Amino acid sequence: MTPAIRTNNLTKYYADIRGVENLDLEVATGEVFGFLGPNGAGKSTTIRVLLDFIRPTTGSAEVFGLATTADSIEIHRRVGYLPGELALYDRMTGDELLRYFGALRDVTDLSEARRVAEVLDLDLTRTIRSYSSGNRQKLGLAQAFLHRPELLILDEPTNGLDPLIQQAFYGLVNEVRAEGRTMFLSSHVLPEVERIADRVGIIRGGNLVTVASVADLKAKAVHRLELRFGETVAASTFEDVAGVRSVTVGDGGRVIDLQVEGSVDAAIKTAARHELVNLISHEGDLEEAFLAFYAAPGEEQRAQ
Repeated sequence: MTPAIRTNNLTKYYADIRGVENLDLEVATGEVFGFLGPNGAGKSTTIRVLLDFIRPTTGSAEVFGLATTADSIEIHRRVGYLPGELALYDRMTGDELLRYFGALRDVTDLSEARRVAEVLDLDLTRTIRSYSSGNRQKLGLAQAFLHRPELLILDEPTNGLDPLIQQAFYGLVNEVRAEGRTMFLSSHVLPEVERIADRVGIIRGGNLVTVASVADLKAKAVHRLELRFGETVAASTFEDVAGVRSVTVGDGGRVIDLQVEGSVDAAIKTAARHELVNLISHEGDLEEAFLAFYAAPGEEQRAQ
């Protein structure tokens, strides 16, 4: 099956300021892909190239096998987009804006956009100037879903949404996945991506540093083990154990806290050689894995 998104050695510079460099990325049709990185890492630059808002310095990008520089009109027909910086016509009502975007797309049936607005608890009869930032974001999401696109490209989609509405948005994501459509989600909200994404790509300083499933990334994260023994155990017992990054001793050597990177198998087998009374494991999360990739200092010149 043709990938929903593919980039090949994609590089974009703004004069001498780096946007992205040598980006090789593939997003499968039907998956929810989280694109992670802090502000300035190159997430928005990548999206703008995919939509042909800007042109690559070198390299290429494709959406559904179509070249972004030659087939942008067809790509736009098949994509729904929510920009990170959303500009709207304040004098219109929410419904008027949806009808306007529908006319631009030659879509007369607005039932999907109105359904999304209802799911997100948005009053479409009010003027946009009266909307809060959260309601503006809801309207942006409704217009992205308007034509039931094959690919949704969403830049920070839950920005400004309260927790209850975020839950409603996650339900919409599950619908997209169940229907075999694709979502490319740019975000720096790690718990959100951990919850909804199938795979994630982490970008740092304009370079893609890893692509992996959420489960694989979490497996590489640092786990914390709290070990309580019925006897005194020396810290040196664990210092050379595979994966152990730090050892903290308490209660006269009867309580030991371990920070373990990756598999905890060796640490637990070592602990089992002693009188182990209790073990509490704190599972590593995506945030810990993400921060591990950002241990190195960032580049001085960055473009979003």
